[in-house]
Amino acid sequence: RQSLGMKRQVFMVSMGGFDLHDDLIARQPGLVSQIDFAMDAFYRATLEMGISDKVTTFTFSDFGRTFKPSIGQGTDHGWGNYGFVAGGAVNGGDIYGTLPIQALNGPDDFGNDGRWIPTTSLEQFAAPMLRWYGMSEGDLSYILPNIGAFPTTSLGFMA
Repeated sequence: RQSLGMKRQVFMVSMGGFDLHDDLIARQPGLVSQIDFAMDAFYRATLEMGISDKVTTFTFSDFGRTFKPSIGQGTDHGWGNYGFVAGGAVNGGDIYGTLPIQALNGPDDFGNDGRWIPTTSLEQFAAPMLRWYGMSEGDLSYILPNIGAFPTTSLGFMA
């Protein structure tokens, strides 16, 4: 950061293996443990370096999973998903969006496989982080062209 003269930088990390059409119950706990370990180690490193208030971590998947198991004891692709934001500049402890009633054929199920339509968009999570990063309000629509379709772009989780 100092050698490049940057106030904020973006690093992207990807972890595959979550396309669990088969053996979800056997395979998912190990994957979640890997994320838990990595996120904890990363955050502790930012604390040790004294930069935790300058680092924000965001995770989100490009798709969710259905609630109904598939033939191979996994799940198929869905819509609704969970993500999280962590770091010293995050006002943590809140859930944004409405958690679905997790019942097949329930009021939030789009169809009969447990596909829930998200109530909070990726754009609504990205906008506060982009502002924290230093982006002007007027430039948000260039990066997030669908941002105008949502009632709020200030979820309030960034300090």
